[in-house]
Amino acid sequence: MLRPKGWTSADAAGLPILPGLARYDEVAAGSIDHALRFTVRRSRRAWVYPARHFASSYTSKSLPPMGLRLRLRTNFPVADYPPQARVVLRALKRYGMIVADNGSSWYVSGAPDPGWDNDDLHTLHSVKGSDFRVVDTSSLRP
Repeated sequence: MLRPKGWTSADAAGLPILPGLARYDEVAAGSIDHALRFTVRRSRRAWVYPARHFASSYTSKSLPPMGLRLRLRTNFPVADYPPQARVVLRALKRYGMIVADNGSSWYVSGAPDPGWDNDDLHTLHSVKGSDFRVVDTSSLRP
């Protein structure tokens, strides 16, 4: 259930956090079947569905609003990435990721677990913003 319009939560966009986290059990099973949450260094004073709140005083159209969904381009090559990174990349191709908060740029959040391989996941740093496409969610309504 979404929070009322204008309400924030533990993240700036007012979204629930747990459903957007990358979880090790999903990766170990080989598939993440949902969009992931991520942070940006600066966002715009705006939000788009499913977000419920903004977290910025900046009004530049070059900055993303909270709730903006991006999807990894379909022809992005994932075969050369290590196993855990490949699972994340496949999820980003299919479900994308949603701007959920301000913080480190392009930081995809995951639930803590000793099974994560940080060296494996750090290979995701080679993915660039230009490898993503904005998803038009304007037809979605609460």
